[in-house]
Amino acid sequence: MNLWFADASVLLASEDPDDVNHGDAKRLLEGGNPVATLDLAFYEVTNVAVRSWRDHAAAHRLRERVVAVADDGGLVRVEASLLAGAALIAEEHGISAYDASYVAAARTLDGQLVSCDLRDLVSQGLARLPGDAVSGQVGSGRPLGGS
Repeated sequence: MNLWFADASVLLASEDPDDVNHGDAKRLLEGGNPVATLDLAFYEVTNVAVRSWRDHAAAHRLRERVVAVADDGGLVRVEASLLAGAALIAEEHGISAYDASYVAAARTLDGQLVSCDLRDLVSQGLARLPGDAVSGQVGSGRPLGGS
């Protein structure tokens, strides 16, 4: 059984029917494999729902979704060693510390990061799209981008 580590973009896609990854994100979150995320996801999904979508009901649903993910596979809390690893990943791959934190957390749990971020994460082999995760296209069961 794989542990999928979902970033905020996957959680947001599961709420947004206009997102190309909507159906796959929902299937991933409702599937049989455990899903974990980073505590940063609470802030990221709330920010998008309130500031961009101006939808407080969606913000509430998304926070509940993060809680459900935390109950399923876990919620990784940001702490000093995770941030140190994220800083190295960010520098190595030229990505934000936020994105790198998800990479570092997935590696910590020996999970595979799932993201809708094509430019910074998927294209660099640091994450899989939700559709790849739900279709079983992950071969080895090893975490992506692992050392």
